Amino acid sequence: MREWSIAEQIASMKSKFPQFSVKFTSHCSMKVNGTLRPTSRSIAYEFELKYNLVDKPRIRIVSPALRENDSGEKIPHLYPGQLLCLYRPKYGEFKRTDFLCDTIIPWTSLWLYHYEVWHMTGQWMGGGEHLSLE
Repeated sequence: MREWSIAEQIASMKSKFPQFSVKFTSHCSMKVNGTLRPTSRSIAYEFELKYNLVDKPRIRIVSPALRENDSGEKIPHLYPGQLLCLYRPKYGEFKRTDFLCDTIIPWTSLWLYHYEVWHMTGQWMGGGEHLSLE
């Protein structure tokens, strides 16, 4: 399979999520802003996704601010800068042959679901391992 261009990523994102703001930030990078609700009982989370053809996708929650749980534990599966840890880069779980709308967006919603469960139970039920972005 071939790698998708930024124009193809944008077209695919706009097709699947027309409610999101999707734009070029340069000829080889893009930015997506939108809102996700992991369940019908969830609050709406505003996110920002930045992606280019060199680095890994970087996604963060803009609003509401992510917070520690009632026990004061740090939020699991976050990189510095409040970037979400959605997959294991070391194992190639996201590839440039994948569309962001089919991977990163659903994984973000799933991360938010596990974040809400963590607040209720004190346990991160999403599994995974926290590795560096490299």
